[in-house]
Amino acid sequence: MNQLTVTTSNGRSLTVYDAGDPDGRPILFHHGTPASGKPFDPHIAFALEHGVRLISYDRAGYGNSTRHAGRAVFDVVRDVEAIADALALERFATWGLSGGGPHALATAAGLPHRVVAVASVASIGPPDPTDLDLTEGMGEGNIVEFGLAREGEEALRPHLEHEVTGIDGLDVPSFIAAMRPFLSDLDAKALDGELGTFVLNSFRRSLAEGVDGWVDDDLAFVQPWEFELEDITAPVLVVQGRQDLMVPWSHGEWLARNLPAAESWLREDQGHLTLFVSVVPAIQEWLLHRF
Repeated sequence: MNQLTVTTSNGRSLTVYDAGDPDGRPILFHHGTPASGKPFDPHIAFALEHGVRLISYDRAGYGNSTRHAGRAVFDVVRDVEAIADALALERFATWGLSGGGPHALATAAGLPHRVVAVASVASIGPPDPTDLDLTEGMGEGNIVEFGLAREGEEALRPHLEHEVTGIDGLDVPSFIAAMRPFLSDLDAKALDGELGTFVLNSFRRSLAEGVDGWVDDDLAFVQPWEFELEDITAPVLVVQGRQDLMVPWSHGEWLARNLPAAESWLREDQGHLTLFVSVVPAIQEWLLHRF
C-alpha cells in the first residue's frame, strides 16, 4: 500500500491510500464518521485477488487532511476530483459506508462522466425530506450527537472532544463498552476481534489531530447536501442492515425508494459494522461488473 498526499484546487492537503492491484479497476472508498480511510487488510486482500485498485483517503479534517470548515456534503466532489486527477483515474467506481455514503452519492452526482457505479452502504439519509426522520430508530448516542449538531459547532464540539477523551488508553473490550450506546448486539459481537482492533486504530488515527473532521461531517449531515439524487446517472446499489442502531433501516428504505433505478440489498440479518466484514466482497464484485 502506498500513502501519498494530494493537494486540492484550493491548496488543502488530503492523505490518500493506494492499495490492491496497481493495474486493477479503480474503486474509491469513502470512510465513515469518524474514521480513517486507511483500508482494512481483508479488503486489500480481496482487491489483490480480484484485480481492484483500492483507493481511499482521509476526508477533510481527519488525520493529516486539512480541515475544510463549513463544508457541505457536495464539497467532497472537488476533493475526489483532485485525487482522481493525481492518480490518473479516468473512470472509477465508488462506495461509502455510513457517513461516507452521502459523500459517495455526491461524487456520483458531481462527476457523472467519471463514476461508473456507486454503492451506498448503511448510509445516513438527507435531513430535509418530510417522510424521513433523521434520528428515529437511532441508538441513544447518535440521537444526542445529531441533536447537538443541529444546535451548531459550539454545542457539538465539546461533546465530541469529551467522547474521545482517553481513547488512547482503551483496549478492544473497553472500546466496545464505550461504543455500546451506538451498537446493536450483532455489531457489538462483530467488534470482538480483528474488526475491533481495526476500528479502534482507525478512530485513533483519524482523531489524532483533533475532532475537526467529525464536527464538520456532523454539521454537514444536518444541512442540505447541495445536490439532488436525480443528478446521479450511474448504476446505484443501496445496502442496509435491519440490526443497525447507527443508521436505521428507514434510511436504507428511503434511499432505495428515492434513488433513480437503485438496486437494493436490505438485509434482515445484518447490522452496521457487520456489513463491512461480510458483505463488502459482494459489493465490490457488484461494482466491478459495472465497468
